[in-house]
Amino acid sequence: MTGVRGKLVVISGPSGAGKTSVCRALKQHPEVEFSVSATTRERRRGEVDGIDYHFLSRDDFQRRLGENQFLEWASYNGNLYGTPRWPMDAALGRGRVFLVEIEVKGTRQLRERGVEGLYVFIAPPSIAELRRRLEVRGSNEAAEIDARVAIAVDEIAAAKESVGGRPLYDVTLVNEDLPATIRAVEALLWP
Repeated sequence: MTGVRGKLVVISGPSGAGKTSVCRALKQHPEVEFSVSATTRERRRGEVDGIDYHFLSRDDFQRRLGENQFLEWASYNGNLYGTPRWPMDAALGRGRVFLVEIEVKGTRQLRERGVEGLYVFIAPPSIAELRRRLEVRGSNEAAEIDARVAIAVDEIAAAKESVGGRPLYDVTLVNEDLPATIRAVEALLWP
């Protein structure tokens, strides 16, 4: 595999749009390596440290941030999230697809740094449907759902921005039907 360079694929979208479900499906492909993000948020029921996220204290996260250990990072809804740098370099060097699930702020950081890749935004069919999905999920209180919906409105608007003359996202997919959305992303990766 000498000289073969992999592909960075960035998936973003509001909470409840389906980005995690899309990423979960893509991770089933043997040529895909998935970035495990770090976060300061509390672990949800069923989540496993090191698989779903690296769950860090705020102090530990900030120490690592000071050591430049993150490719990008963002504050989202009162918590910190970051993408560890070294796994991406290793995966791309092996010619693999490296899948990163990040927030819009993180995507902006990558674009500003000129990081090449395929940037995909997963959008909900509507804000009303997004709210319904968050309510059905049952893991958030009403005030947190309201906050996530407000953030989603901003993220959907930001997805249309450009950075350095390039669009923030190469493709926006509206997730009305999860299997169809997964197939659309797979078609982008393996035309």
